[in-house]
Order: sequence, then structure tokens, then C-alpha cells
Amino acid sequence: MTRTTDFLAPARLGRLALPNHLVMAPLTRNRAEADGTPTALMAGHYAQRASAGLIIAEGSTPNAVGQTYPDITAIHTDRHTAGWRQVTDTVRAAGGRMFLQLQHGGRVSHPATTGLTPVAPSPVPLPETIFTPGGHRPAAVPREMTAEDIRATIADFAAAARRAVEAGFEGVEVHSANGMLLHQFLADNTNRRTDAYGGSVQARVRFAAEVTEAVADAIGAARVGIRISPGSTVNGVREDDTTGLYAALTDRLKELDLAYLHLVRSAPESAWYRRIRADWPGTLIGNPDLTDLTTAAVTRESARMLAAGADLVALGRPFLANPDLVARLRLGAPLNPVRERYLMYVGGADGYTDYPALDAQPSSDSMVALDGPRVA
Repeated sequence: MTRTTDFLAPARLGRLALPNHLVMAPLTRNRAEADGTPTALMAGHYAQRASAGLIIAEGSTPNAVGQTYPDITAIHTDRHTAGWRQVTDTVRAAGGRMFLQLQHGGRVSHPATTGLTPVAPSPVPLPETIFTPGGHRPAAVPREMTAEDIRATIADFAAAARRAVEAGFEGVEVHSANGMLLHQFLADNTNRRTDAYGGSVQARVRFAAEVTEAVADAIGAARVGIRISPGSTVNGVREDDTTGLYAALTDRLKELDLAYLHLVRSAPESAWYRRIRADWPGTLIGNPDLTDLTTAAVTRESARMLAAGADLVALGRPFLANPDLVARLRLGAPLNPVRERYLMYVGGADGYTDYPALDAQPSSDSMVALDGPRVA
């Protein structure tokens, strides 16, 4: 990519021409049907945000045991595929482009939600409660994955990727971040295995690498990105050697010529960020850690992300609250505040498809209205 700090300028992602450098980050919002099928409401939500350079749709599970919370999306049945086709057709008609994030929760799951015992690299439970159809409950102890479980899960990711392309997505993002299954294999405290998938750094990166390689083999590497969150402690994971761990992972993956590498909450001053940017030969998507959700702050941090070597900038909450975010940033117009209490577990249009556009309602350039727990 040609280096620029103008995040509103056109960009490219492989064969895709993007109208700008802004990516809508994947945001799970629990608006699917109970079986994981996307809804017409979701199609409307994403179509409203079609001016993003690229939309990465929310985490979608490749099998039943991988489901994290109630009413999240899936991509392992014909019904799921048809539901996602409704979404991609609607977004494409509005001028947008979409990737789908493939997410397996591992231990971030519960039998009350799936009817199945969660699986994970080791039988180490989530340290906090988890939301289920009956409310928050203590986490279940996951079953340690066998060699056959690992092979089957890798195959499920590849099959889900093929379904995503059938559903009209331009590609998929493998979710290896935020304490989900692939991250659980990477992290020291959740991976206590003594076989070929645990112990050394090279062994702990093996599962994430094999999933990504299988997905790339299924649909072509140019259609595949991967998301990582070096140093993150979300969902109770801990890494003892972040720099070495992700150096090993990216060294293995960079030969694949993937569509992109997506860094969660990228901090350009961190050692691991500088190492990854220096070593990663392809497209890097940076995700700034925004605390001030104002026009000035989003503009400043997006430009800073590009100046630090990112090729594209992923934004989550700004796109959630502002369906016309690109237009607002182009005009220097104020941003809508995020309505926290409608983020997850509530369903419906409130805080999802009812955020006003510029021509519908004036809004003040204020910080996030904290009216509930921060969960995104």
C-alpha cells in the first residue's frame, strides 16, 4: 500500500478497491436468531454503515460448541449461510464490502447456552461468570481438546470459510484474539498441554497457525485475514512473552501472503507493535485504543495509526454509534455518543439501527455517555 495519513483517501486491499482507509471492526451485538441465523435487522444495521472502506462482520461460530453467548451468529448450517447472504446482498446493494470474522469461544461458553460442554486447550475455566439465556452463571470447566477435537475444529474453520464465500463475503477474518479459543492456545495460563500444541512458544502458536493455513487453503490466502491482540488479558488470558509469542506466530504466517493482519488496540509505541510492523510484509490493520470518542480524537488517532505504519484503521464504537461516520469525519461534524445500555444481550433496534444520521438529528461532540457497563 502507498503510505498516507489521509484515512479518507481511497485504498486497496488486495483485489478490493476501498473508498477509504477506515474499517468497521467486528462487533458482537447478540441480534441473531437463537440458532445463530442473521436477521433482517442485522442486514439493515450493516447496510447503514456501508460507507466504511471495509466491514468486518461480527464473530460467527464455525460449529455448535464454539458458541459464546446467546443470540450470536453462526456459519455452519445452510440456514446460517442463507441468512448471511441476505446481509451481504443488502450491504453490496448499498455499496459496501464485507469480510466475516470466524470465532470459536473455547472456554468462553456454557452448557446452558449450547447444551454442550465447552472445549479448550486445557481444563482451565473462565475466571468470571458468563452470560447465558438464564442470566450470568459461573463458568463451566472446559473439556481438554483431544487430537481428534483439534483436527475436527480446524476442518470446521475451513468449512465455515467456504460457507462465508458462498454467503457473499469477500473473505474471512480468523479470530485469534480477546481470549477466544485460538488465543487460549497461545496464552500461558490457559494452555497447559504437554503435547505438540503446548509448552514452547512454537508449540503454542501451532493451532492458530494451522487453523489459518487450513482456511487459506480452503478459500485462498488473499481472502483471509487474522486478528490478534498481543498483551490482552480479556477473558482471563495471560501471556508471559508477548513479543516472542507473536514474533513466532507472524513468522509462520507471513509466508502465506494473507489479506491482512489485524491488531487489536494497537499501541504504536509498544515493542511488539514495532516488531510486528517491521516484520509483517503485508497489509496491517491498526485498531487504536480510543477512550475519547469525539470527532477530534477519532481523527487524530486514525491519522496517528497510519503514520505509525498501519495500512488501514479499524474502528468499532465510532461506527456503532455513527452509521454515517465517514461523512461526519469528512465534514468535521460531531459524533453521536454510544448508548451503553443497549450494547449487548438486549436485542431489538434500540442502540443498533436507530442512531441518527447527520440529516436526521443534530448531536453534540461529546464523550461516550456512560449509562451502563463497558462491554465493548
